[in-house]
Amino acid sequence: MKKVVLAYSGGLDTSCAIKWLKDKGYEVVCFIADLGQGLGKGEDFGAIEERALAAGALKVYIKDLQAEFVKDFVVPSLKANAVYEGKYFLATALGRPLIAKYLVEVAHKEKAQCVSHGCTGKGNDQVRFEVTIGILDPELEIIAPLRCWEFKSREEEIEYAKKQHIPIDVTRKKPYSIDRNIWGISIEAGVLEDLEKEPPEDAYLITKNPSDMSGHPKYVELYFEKGVPRKLDGKSLPLKALINELNRIGGQYGVGRADMVENRLVGIKSREIYEAPAAAILHTAHKELEALTLDRETLHYKEIIALKYAELVYYGLWYSTLKKALDGFVAVTQEYVTGSVKLKLSRGNCVPVSRRSANSLYKKELSTYGKEDKFNQQLAEGFIRLWGMPYQK
Repeated sequence: MKKVVLAYSGGLDTSCAIKWLKDKGYEVVCFIADLGQGLGKGEDFGAIEERALAAGALKVYIKDLQAEFVKDFVVPSLKANAVYEGKYFLATALGRPLIAKYLVEVAHKEKAQCVSHGCTGKGNDQVRFEVTIGILDPELEIIAPLRCWEFKSREEEIEYAKKQHIPIDVTRKKPYSIDRNIWGISIEAGVLEDLEKEPPEDAYLITKNPSDMSGHPKYVELYFEKGVPRKLDGKSLPLKALINELNRIGGQYGVGRADMVENRLVGIKSREIYEAPAAAILHTAHKELEALTLDRETLHYKEIIALKYAELVYYGLWYSTLKKALDGFVAVTQEYVTGSVKLKLSRGNCVPVSRRSANSLYKKELSTYGKEDKFNQQLAEGFIRLWGMPYQK
């Protein structure tokens, strides 16, 4: 009998996959990655383990990967300002290569011939998992139940789970597909597939409705050292704690919501909604600090790099040569990105209001229109003539 290691989330798809794989003659070992799904409140992994065993799993591995996820995946993407199509902070995309890494590790430990995941044939995550697995161990067989099983809809999966007595948390009334970790939440399916309808409030998990809030703002100050967030409001915090606190604060002020029609890697468009309060706040502050400390040419070129970096993450190419090369470029740009940024949070908005850095390239005596002005305006005429010379006919 072949053994398969399944990346198990505890949701509808992977819970049904356990029973389906077992009925196909496989021994199923589940691997659960703790990437901060509780977003600071803790996740009941004991209950998730019981659900896996109840569905037919032989054994369950649970590993806390939060520290590695934040340090080796979240921070590099933050330094790069990687945001896919201007809205998606890549929370799920960043987590997949890390989960795949340990999926392979558990397969080796269990001497399993196969690994499996709960991704659909029209999604991005199948690519992220399988490309990474192929890089780390091309000899492992990959099984994707959702690409070949008989169920044609989530509603059919729900009925299957009920008939097989598989414990699940999803219902016909609220059939969302949700993926969450410490960096953000991805939500799709159900009523969200109707582009003409506004997402219902019950789809959001950690952010309050901005339209229900009063006008009283909240100010937060972030200190970065070489592009890495180190302090919140003057207090040094470990990265995990800092992100969790920003998720809590930002969520209270409705920050970090996104309603997005995005271009999937497989060629279709999909509608997703995202919640990422900490990511939205940190990206805003980081970019503001870069605007203060990077020269114009580096800053502008880095914007191009950010787009490509986000694409590589989204496309499942975390371990590619190009992504490693871009990390080298980004590392050089972060040498002077040290300083503080204060932001105002209010009704879903995150607005920079002050910034300071010992490496600031801003010179008030050159920018001012007051009496302290030291800019020699007479030089402008010659500059303009030289600048425009190539374009004169």
